[in-house]
Amino acid sequence: MRDPKAGIYLNSTAALNGSFFEHTTILIVQHNEEGSLGFVTNKSFGKSLHELIEFNHAKPYPLMDGGPVDREHLFVLHSRPDLIKGGEQIPNGLYLGGNMEQVIDAINTGAATQQEIQVFIGYCGWDPGELEAELEEGSWTFS
Repeated sequence: MRDPKAGIYLNSTAALNGSFFEHTTILIVQHNEEGSLGFVTNKSFGKSLHELIEFNHAKPYPLMDGGPVDREHLFVLHSRPDLIKGGEQIPNGLYLGGNMEQVIDAINTGAATQQEIQVFIGYCGWDPGELEAELEEGSWTFS
């Protein structure tokens, strides 16, 4: 079994059927002694960014359902540090977070595509050792 690390994708197995994680793919963005953090990358939230009061000035843009934790906040993954400053670099040429005004500007002007910016509501989180235990029990496979 491989160890989880930032930049890897995990796929849920049948062991998670009937849960929030049924048929999900998760990108792990942080994995360290404090635990793990990731985002579901294949589940739409069902609303657009401009439908949120705070972002009603944005163009219609899909929101992803990043996970069941902290569903009161938005999280951004992007590959455009030239347009969006302040993001934390993670593997695969991606950045976590950054200046939200610049995110909205890149969306509104079309300077970045949906492949270059993903906006999530919520995230997936694991305490130290929890993700490793779920991998060991067969809840996840590596992509």
